[in-house]
Amino acid sequence: MTAQETITLVVVCNNHFAVLLAALLKSLDVTHKSAETITLYIVDDGLSATNRAKLTRCIDSPQISLVWIKMQDAIPRNMVIPMDNSSFPISAYIRLFAPYFVDSKVKKIIYLDADMILLEDISVLWNVDLQGHVLAAAVDRTEKVSNPWGGIKNYKELGLNPEAKYFNSGLLVIDMPLWREMNLTNKVLACINNNKAYAGFPDQYGLNVVLAEQWLELDPLWNCVPMSTVEKPFLIHFIGRKPIFKMYEHNPAYKDLFFHYLNQTEWRGYRPRLESSRMLRKAYNLLNKKATSFLRFIRVRD
Repeated sequence: MTAQETITLVVVCNNHFAVLLAALLKSLDVTHKSAETITLYIVDDGLSATNRAKLTRCIDSPQISLVWIKMQDAIPRNMVIPMDNSSFPISAYIRLFAPYFVDSKVKKIIYLDADMILLEDISVLWNVDLQGHVLAAAVDRTEKVSNPWGGIKNYKELGLNPEAKYFNSGLLVIDMPLWREMNLTNKVLACINNNKAYAGFPDQYGLNVVLAEQWLELDPLWNCVPMSTVEKPFLIHFIGRKPIFKMYEHNPAYKDLFFHYLNQTEWRGYRPRLESSRMLRKAYNLLNKKATSFLRFIRVRD
């Protein structure tokens, strides 16, 4: 690696999660100490002009540049988002399309969920050798595909090894040319479409089925969840209830770290919201996904 290499990151965000992304951006800004420049693609899922401007101002480092992409422009015209039954937003599928909207000259990207903060320089992750794998990820807290409350519920019907490890799709290191060569986006979408009854975590389900035992395992410190008690994580992934809600009930030290970064942004002094806003958002996601998928289906047919 040379000092001139550029690290390419991808994240997607809406107004609901803008406050979460602010903490992630500031943590990236503070923890990146090595010489590489960073290009961060932010897929804009309806962000207000105010939130977009505030997010831009989270970055002080001249080494980090932002590239904004409208969500509708990030989804290839010939690809239809599955009408799964989960309450995850349409934007959850964006990680599958990144190899098609990021500059084609880029060979590798890191995808990050917006509900994360970095406590280690992203260059450490960037320099992980993929060893010929198309994807690197950290093991999910469900650990293996046969986990009864997570995992892949129809792993037997799919012929998967019950002991195969199951990864979390919130952080992905992707070999872009190999991903396109393997036609992974279409394979994962087809898998979700064919197994909707089992795809509770749709993109994660599809990726784990299609890439079962074919991915590189990262150090678990790159995916410490709020239920964890690890003292020095590389990255905290706020799955479940986020620290922006009053009902957050997990590791208080992790919540403190989140607000440490958030309070260095224009969201300083933010007060956690009631749980009702979270439930309303889930209902909206479900309805919006079905409507959008139907309209895209009509668009493709035309």
